[in-house]
Amino acid sequence: MSLHNPSRRDLLLAALSATAVGAVPGLAWAATASPADASFSKLLDDIADEVLRLSPTSATGLGLDSGVRAALKAQLEDLSPAGDKAWADEVKSIQSRLRGINRATLSADAQIRYDTIAYAAESGVQGLRFPFGGAASGFNGGTAPFPVTQQDGTLTRIPEFLDSQHQIANAADADAYLARLAGMARLLDQETARIAEQSGQGIAPPDFICKTALGQLQDFRKTAAASQKLVTSITERTQKLNIAGDWHARALKLVEDSVYPALDRQIATFSKAAAKATNVAGVHRLPDGAAYYEWALRLGTSTTHSAKEIHAIGLEQNKQLQARIDAILKKQGITQGTVGQRLLGLSKDPSRFYADNDKGRAELIAYCNERVDAVRKLMPQISHLDMKAPLQIKRVPIDIEAGAPLGYMNFASLDGKRPAIYYVNLKSTKLWPKSELSTLTAHEGIPGHAWQGAYLAEHHADLPLISSLIGFNAFVEGWALYSEQLVDEFGLYANDPFSQIGYLQAQQFRACRLVVDTGMHAMKWTREQAIRFLVENTGRGQQAMTSEIDRYTVSPGQACGYKMGHNEIISQRERARQALGGKFDLAGFNDALVESCGVPLTVLPTVIDRYITKQQKA
Repeated sequence: MSLHNPSRRDLLLAALSATAVGAVPGLAWAATASPADASFSKLLDDIADEVLRLSPTSATGLGLDSGVRAALKAQLEDLSPAGDKAWADEVKSIQSRLRGINRATLSADAQIRYDTIAYAAESGVQGLRFPFGGAASGFNGGTAPFPVTQQDGTLTRIPEFLDSQHQIANAADADAYLARLAGMARLLDQETARIAEQSGQGIAPPDFICKTALGQLQDFRKTAAASQKLVTSITERTQKLNIAGDWHARALKLVEDSVYPALDRQIATFSKAAAKATNVAGVHRLPDGAAYYEWALRLGTSTTHSAKEIHAIGLEQNKQLQARIDAILKKQGITQGTVGQRLLGLSKDPSRFYADNDKGRAELIAYCNERVDAVRKLMPQISHLDMKAPLQIKRVPIDIEAGAPLGYMNFASLDGKRPAIYYVNLKSTKLWPKSELSTLTAHEGIPGHAWQGAYLAEHHADLPLISSLIGFNAFVEGWALYSEQLVDEFGLYANDPFSQIGYLQAQQFRACRLVVDTGMHAMKWTREQAIRFLVENTGRGQQAMTSEIDRYTVSPGQACGYKMGHNEIISQRERARQALGGKFDLAGFNDALVESCGVPLTVLPTVIDRYITKQQKA
């Protein structure tokens, strides 16, 4: 999933992910709704507008920064204490207004929406007790206790956001771009103030995180301003459209006179904080850290499972998946050593990778596009929803790839102007064996994130306001993991045993995430201990697993959402299959999940109850 700048604001935005979904024009169901539903829909309408005003980049990401919201196009978030207070007031207000509604008077669909937003609001209020950090984004429900890390912060977010999401069609759009470029300097300074504040409280990312993050800040600063994407993006786009104006010169001046000085201040402050950092990976070291991690697990998994329970689930499912991998490896004549050792041996075979150069990177992306085409042919069996689901596959921008995840997704805009973008980290092609690319593409692309997001984009005119881009981490990532299983079930790997191993390895990897995330943050594992567990059990390379462990270090709980969400979806599928017998329709079940627009796992059984009842009556 996509990653955004963390702050206390985002702590609330993630918990409020159900509300951050934006103002989709029109409520198709409101016209025929009961008075109670109509009143409820108006409340959700109001909340979404309020949240968009607090999160202008979300409005742009959704394609909702025009018309009455055009002013948002020139704005960025407020990461100051005043911005924190605005979010705190908002989340408490949402909870208060929801309590004023009698849930029993709502229709079945509206009750699910009520439960969804009530869960989000409650999570947000619970998060107010913690004085640091927040969620990595309102769209993935992960946490981020530090304002700047290798994957979080203004520098990792805003340049790519301005280039790929801020649309430029006329001079007003270009002026809005420049206003945001000026705002970027403000964000950097607001983050810097938070770094200094945290440092004074003895709070900083671990030293190994500081080293990577500082390296990225310093490398960005070394680049001549005229060569920065911040400058070249607006220059090239306005030239292409013949938009008159001195855009290059104005952007260059802003970078040189505002952004770079703010970046210098951030580097200086971060360097001082880093000098006091320790090598302890887990958030247990933070003030109230044990309670914070409990909250992080609630946000990441939308369950009430304890760290101990999640750790045990991970260990057991790792064993089960290793047994399945072992059987396939033996059929291929690969019998020596543990499963992890045999997988690691495969990972060192150069023939299993694309060349580690630009030609190899281009071939890798072309192969991913071929995999998308292959899965599109299976979609009529997987879903009855006839969707276009446009998808673009891109390399993670070079200037942030050192700290970025191995793969992630930015959903399509609701206005249809920007397709879903699936990013692959190609710092080295050795991060991606060919046998794992089909599964990655199923997860990030079709039928995973891109398909789920396409429903929100292509049906937004018929959906309630609150349903667009809902962001419950365990549902969103659970659906994507379930999508990996679907393409296996429909035979994509039938004649490709190594890709099937890659699929099972990906599932097993997610089970191992349950072990290492809880291990570091609740059981005081070291970074080295967590890396070693992943390498030995999954057979993935040291470099890739180090990157992954560093990600979990700064996003506690988020990595647990994948397998916990997948487990719950499979459990609900089996329940529906048993309840319906011959009336069970797999594509219909899949569509019921997608059409829910994303709910907490605690609400998912209600969604499936409604699906079962509907099928029984059919």
